[in-house]
Amino acid sequence: MTVLEQIGGHGVVPVVVIDDADHAERLGKALVTGGLPCAEITFRTRAAQAAIEVLTSAFPEMLVGAGTVMTVEQAQAAVAAGSRFVVSPGFDEPVVDWCLAHDVPVVPGVMTPTEINMALGKGLNVLKFFPAEAAGGASTLNAIGAAYPDVRFIPTGGIDAGNLVDYLRVPTVVACGGSWLARRELIANGEFRQIEQLTAAAVDIVRAVRASG
Repeated sequence: MTVLEQIGGHGVVPVVVIDDADHAERLGKALVTGGLPCAEITFRTRAAQAAIEVLTSAFPEMLVGAGTVMTVEQAQAAVAAGSRFVVSPGFDEPVVDWCLAHDVPVVPGVMTPTEINMALGKGLNVLKFFPAEAAGGASTLNAIGAAYPDVRFIPTGGIDAGNLVDYLRVPTVVACGGSWLARRELIANGEFRQIEQLTAAAVDIVRAVRASG
């Protein structure tokens, strides 16, 4: 199973901003126990690389990737730390080219048909739709997806338990990215039990949607 197929299997990817790598192991345990052995550690803080190293070492079963990757140097650091996929907020050609050259699954951010066309030109067909809610939400993604039936999207930005179902029901959505599962302040305050509960609830939503067809 490919990395992107694994992401699709999970249905939800926790998007994580972590300020202290010392919290990474407890975070990983909360996500795994909650039923979601997957995380996108964003390069928004200096702790990102170290957090990826901790997670990949402590939880080899976890699918750990790097998010908010905006330079080739960040992509290199993420992969060196053990990241198995790279996500960027927009379509960054140097990052995409580096990932493709090194066989690293990459999911660039797109918001318009022009950006989707750019990604297709690189042979990519699993893309991050960002910022999802601000860009019009599930209805916009439905409209765009109709023109690109062979493209699959991972919408991210403004998604939470309240609208997760709407996105999962979009035919072209393979999974959703969400920061509500492990919010920055929850990690910083050590509220890992709540992260576990939020994760388990999201897993239940994914299962219910898929069971309903």
